[in-house]
Amino acid sequence: MGNLKIVTTGILFRLFLKKKPSNLQWMAIVLLAVGTTTSQVKGCGEASCDSLFSVPIQGYMLGILSACLSALAGVYTEFLMKKNNDSLYWQNIQLYTFGTIFNMARLVMDDFRGGFEKGPWWQRLFNGYNITTWLVMLNLGSTGLLVSWLMKYADNIVKVYSTSMAMLLTMVLSVFPFSFKPTLQLFLGIIICMMSLHMYFAAPNMLVDMPSTIKSDPESHVPVDPKTDS
Repeated sequence: MGNLKIVTTGILFRLFLKKKPSNLQWMAIVLLAVGTTTSQVKGCGEASCDSLFSVPIQGYMLGILSACLSALAGVYTEFLMKKNNDSLYWQNIQLYTFGTIFNMARLVMDDFRGGFEKGPWWQRLFNGYNITTWLVMLNLGSTGLLVSWLMKYADNIVKVYSTSMAMLLTMVLSVFPFSFKPTLQLFLGIIICMMSLHMYFAAPNMLVDMPSTIKSDPESHVPVDPKTDS
């Protein structure tokens, strides 16, 4: 159900940012959602075949709501990033300030609930940090900057494609360190997503066979004045 955010992103992208994808691009967006979903579907040997409809209707409604809110957040962030010519880094500071404020508020609340037994939060902020923790932070920070660059200089559709391809690449790379067993659904999903990627970004003449035009000789169409014709 989470993959529905690919389609809802395209719809909100059209409604709020006034960018109209072509019919082929709409088909590519739907195909991307199908491909990412196919890559995650388990076979009947791993899960019961009727498990798709075993979830209560509230679960599906919440899944659709989550997809819509995720797409709305992405589209609105792109709108904020592109509405002025401020520095990208200043815009990032503005966006992340909200997260910093809410996180600090939670730390302060935990201090008051615990009676400051472990001291104020700023004294234990980096407790338990090691090289792995710093590498994870560096990775997440770099990812955030890359996403903001996509929002500023590209659009949400490019972000959706990059996220989907990263997910598929992660599944493929998991074969070696985690002994992940690739499934037929994964290979089919990768093929479908690659077709969707080509459909969305390729030039139209690469997708549709255009009839070849025969260039005519311009000299054969020069009008002749009958009065001067000898």
